[in-house]
Amino acid sequence: MLTTDFDYHLPDELIASRPLEDRSSSRMLVVHRDTGLIEHKMFTDFPEYMSEEDLLILNDTKVIPARIFSNDEGIELVVTDRISDTLWDCMVRPGKKMKVGRTVEVGEATGTVIEIRDNGNRLIQWDRPLDIHDHGSLALPHYMGRDSDNTDIDRYQTTFAKEEGAIAAPTAGLHFTPDMLQNLNHDFLTLHVGVGTFRPVKAEKITDHEMHSERYVLAGTTAEKINQAKSVTAVGTTCTRVLESLGRENSQLDECSGATDIFIYPGFEFKVVDRLLTNFHLPKSTLIMLVSAFAGKELTMEAYRKAVEGKYRFYSYGDCMLLL
Repeated sequence: MLTTDFDYHLPDELIASRPLEDRSSSRMLVVHRDTGLIEHKMFTDFPEYMSEEDLLILNDTKVIPARIFSNDEGIELVVTDRISDTLWDCMVRPGKKMKVGRTVEVGEATGTVIEIRDNGNRLIQWDRPLDIHDHGSLALPHYMGRDSDNTDIDRYQTTFAKEEGAIAAPTAGLHFTPDMLQNLNHDFLTLHVGVGTFRPVKAEKITDHEMHSERYVLAGTTAEKINQAKSVTAVGTTCTRVLESLGRENSQLDECSGATDIFIYPGFEFKVVDRLLTNFHLPKSTLIMLVSAFAGKELTMEAYRKAVEGKYRFYSYGDCMLLL
């Protein structure tokens, strides 16, 4: 399969750069995989598709203010991993200024580039602990075309966010309110979403793409619920990646933590996830490939055409799609 097989045209005006006033008021495209039926619904209709025996799995990662500027604003850092209080893995811009041995000042701390990683990231050693919350802001996806503001502090975060570590939000979860969740059979896992989620696939053949890795945690009580569930609905591609990564290795899930670089594309056999709630994804991305694996490429691309025709809102702050 070619990367171009997963391309589609999206008018710029359909990219949602701002959230709706009410997070649960999104539209929801419902795709029936068995019949090919595509329905236009509202997200408030979601509970109608869940029974008491169905288990909803959500990602409770919490987005950190990962974007930091040096005191002179000449260097931009996006923190991809805080290895310790004083050792960070960062994307940097401009990279040509950040060679090994170069220093950068943020607040009272001075950081030194001690390594340039294979992916271009810099390993930065700080001379003292640096509080990311004092100096950072949210690193919004580039397609929003703007910097984060006070609205994003609340809205680019799920209402159930708990475990700090994500650079980007698990966007399918942004639609849920506490009131809706309290009436649904649900539980959580944690996967810290990284910048690799938004990177386009540049390889001509999708099998030549090098997949990014993301860290996860699955509690034992959650694993047992999944094992006993009549059906499992994953909220987002992040939950799907964790569950299917673990499902490849064992028929029964157990408490565990680690990292997954699973790449799900058409031809993949799903073993854990029965239904999927997800937002609309970038053309030629690994995420639209995952959705195509779940629903079939032709049906997925038809659903996207319907969403464009119906002027659905796309990407992180956009509408959603329920695949049954």
